[in-house]
Amino acid sequence: MAEGARRRRWARLRSLRLRSVRVRTTAGATLVVALALAVAGLALVAALRNALTDGVERSTRQQARAAAEVVGAGATPGVLAGGDDDTVAQVLDADGRVVRASPALGDTREPLLADAAPGRSATVHLPGTGDSEEYRAVATAVGPGLGRTLILASSLEEVERAVSVVTGLLLVGLPFLLALVAAVTWWVVGRALRPVEAIRATAAAVSPDDPGRRVPEPATRDEVARLAATMNGMLDRLESAQARQRRFVADASHELRSPVATLRQHAEVARAHPDRTDDGDLAATVLAEALRLQHLIDDLLLLARADADGLVLRRRPVDLDDLVLDEVRRLRSATDLEVDAAGVSAGGVDGDAAALARVVRNVVDNAARHAAHRVRLTLAETAESAGDRGGSDVVLAVEDDGPGIPEAERARVFERFVRLDDARARDGGGSGLGLAIVAEVVAAHGGTVAIADAALGGARVEVRLPARETPGSPAVAARHWPR
Repeated sequence: MAEGARRRRWARLRSLRLRSVRVRTTAGATLVVALALAVAGLALVAALRNALTDGVERSTRQQARAAAEVVGAGATPGVLAGGDDDTVAQVLDADGRVVRASPALGDTREPLLADAAPGRSATVHLPGTGDSEEYRAVATAVGPGLGRTLILASSLEEVERAVSVVTGLLLVGLPFLLALVAAVTWWVVGRALRPVEAIRATAAAVSPDDPGRRVPEPATRDEVARLAATMNGMLDRLESAQARQRRFVADASHELRSPVATLRQHAEVARAHPDRTDDGDLAATVLAEALRLQHLIDDLLLLARADADGLVLRRRPVDLDDLVLDEVRRLRSATDLEVDAAGVSAGGVDGDAAALARVVRNVVDNAARHAAHRVRLTLAETAESAGDRGGSDVVLAVEDDGPGIPEAERARVFERFVRLDDARARDGGGSGLGLAIVAEVVAAHGGTVAIADAALGGARVEVRLPARETPGSPAVAARHWPR
């Protein structure tokens, strides 16, 4: 069983190695170079053979013209008188019959060229000898008006020998060159992939227990370096997300523990001393803590949905001024603060009425929590949008006369469970989720929220939302709200 398992693991490892980028790149490059070298080798051999054969033919024509002049003068050239087997000749009469021939041709009377017209040439074998050696034969006219033709043939043995030598060198050299190409490609690809392997090994070692590990970034400024930089950026974002998630879980646990502890404390007191517990007070305490717990859970669920799939908004025309005035009446009845709503004018938007009501309430509650004596609300529609989307915006501004928010902390207050005031306690500080929910809902509606200094001396929270367009306007025709 163990031996079989080892064989299977070895087979899988060998299969993975054969499918590796290094192996495939080396095999592909070697195959391409092999095909190129094969074609180049064949072309070189063919070109060499043709060049040498043309050289032999030119030399043969010169010899044939000289021999034809000798025959035309009535003498016998050396090629017909004897000589070696490398050069042979025939003399044909006007009817194409062989009248004279070199001794090397023996008694054969078959012409060397089937078409013996003057100027013709071809590669032939000597007739009647049974020799496989090739000759280059050319035909030349013997004297003007004599009607005879001289055929001279020169051996191509030197050509074949030269071609054989070159072919042998190619058969030895090309495989060596091919092996060199494969080795260099293997080394170059391995060296190029070495940073990738380092990135892979480092990425495999990244774990929740060691989120600060980063992959090495080579100084080559190539694709691998950009890949490493991208992965490090991704790891930075994952580490930040993990830190936010842990902080979120810790803060949520802290916030949830407070009402649960209060409920448990009152329940234990009521159970231990039922005669000292007023049912009305106990019910009021339980109800208050249950409502606080419910609101906190609702806030957490809303933020969780925003993180997971985004907020699902039921868009319809909403008169934002109605929502603002509702909060003004609620704040006046619930607090002793001076609430100034003189600057509230009409403002229509397309959005989710419940979500926008939550935005208005959270912003107003935040101002009321920090105000000393006075809160001012303004609502107006601007002529132009602050962004690039065109159209106009509805701007809701809520100011208070409290301590304000330091400029360095104005972006951080929209994070979850962030409270800058000293009222960390339950009764004054809230859960720290109000402005975070405002930022999520406003962003889902395509708007923005910002904090500035208020004319009253405290903080000014400004919510800017796209205004509702009139039917048939170009902005409405171009805008497609998600449903």
